[in-house]
Amino acid sequence: MSEENKPQETKPKNMIQAINSAMDVAMDRDPNVCVFGEDVGYYGGVFRATAGLQEKYGKTRAFDTPINECGIIGVAVGMATYGLRPVAEIQFADYIYPGLDQIVSEAARLRYRSAGEFTVPMVIRSPFGGGIFGGQTHSQSPESIFTHICGIKTVIPSTPYDAKGLLIAAIEDPDPVVFFEPKRIYNGPFDGHYDEPVQPWSKHPASAVPDEHYVIPLGKANTLREGNDVTLLVYGTMVHVALRAVEELGVDADVIDLRTLLPLDIEAIENSVKKTGRCVIMHEATRTSGFGAELAALVQERCFYHLEAPVQRVTGYDTPYPHSLEWAYFPGPVRTRLALERVMEDVSGQV
Repeated sequence: MSEENKPQETKPKNMIQAINSAMDVAMDRDPNVCVFGEDVGYYGGVFRATAGLQEKYGKTRAFDTPINECGIIGVAVGMATYGLRPVAEIQFADYIYPGLDQIVSEAARLRYRSAGEFTVPMVIRSPFGGGIFGGQTHSQSPESIFTHICGIKTVIPSTPYDAKGLLIAAIEDPDPVVFFEPKRIYNGPFDGHYDEPVQPWSKHPASAVPDEHYVIPLGKANTLREGNDVTLLVYGTMVHVALRAVEELGVDADVIDLRTLLPLDIEAIENSVKKTGRCVIMHEATRTSGFGAELAALVQERCFYHLEAPVQRVTGYDTPYPHSLEWAYFPGPVRTRLALERVMEDVSGQV
C-alpha cells in the first residue's frame, strides 16, 4: 500500500511505538523477518522499541545478542544472504563503527560481487543524534559515512507516520538499509526551544499511524510547507527546528523533509531551489564533510543560474559532541533564523 493510499483507521503513536508497530507488521507478514541486538529480546530494547516482540514471535525471531556490534552485523549479513530478512539493532549509532567493515566490504558489495546472484535484504536500526545529554559516546550523527558507501541505502524519519512506513519499506527492500532514528524526537517533536517542554506526539497530526501495513517509498522527499522565497533541506530532528524557525520569522519557505539521504530525491530539491532561488541546509552532524556539503554541491551544480544568494548551512560544530554544552552545539532556531536572514539579504557567511 502506497503512502497516497494510506488506511483511514489510525491511532496516535509516538515514534517508538510506530517503529515497534512496523516490525510487528513485518514479522507477522513474513516469517523470514527476525529482530535481534543487545537487550532487544526479553527487555525490549534500551528505548523499548522492540517491546513485546519476543513474547509474540518467540526467541528464534526476536532475540538478544552479545555486546559485539561486528558480530551482530556480520550475522545479519549471513542471514540475509541465506534468504532471511534480519533487522539488527545497534543500541546507539556511536557503536556502529566496529561493524563498519561488515557493512562496507560485505553487505554493500555482495550484490555486485556476485553479479546479482546474491542480495542482502537486511536493515540496521540505530538511534542517532543528540538531545538526551548522552555525551560523546551516545550522541553522534554518522549518516554521511553511509551515504558515501555504494550499495547502502540511508533512511532517517522525522515523524511516527513516516517512521513506520519507511521502516516497512526498508525491511521489504532487497538491499541493505541503514535506518537512523533521531532519538531526541522518540517521544515528541522537538523544535529547538530548550526552555520549553517537548510536546507529546499525540498532539501532532503525524502521530496518526495505522496499525496495519503501509509503505512510504524510499527515495521520496516530503514537502512539508510550500513557499516561494527560500528552500530548507532538512531531515530528522532538524525538520521540527526548521518549521519553528520559519514560522517565527515569517518566511515564505519551502521546507523539504528528505526522509532518505540515499536514494536522494534530487528532483524535488532541484524543482524547489529553481523556484525559490535560495537554499538553507540543516543537519545536526559536524559541518565539515557533513551531508549538507553534498547537498550544497548538488544544488550548485544543478541550480547555479537560479541562485540569488550563496547556499547556507546550519550544522553542528567541528568538535566532539559536548556533554555539558549540548544545547549550544545543537543547531537551534537562533542559528536557523540567522541563516535565513543572511540568505534573504544575499549576505554570505558561516552560521
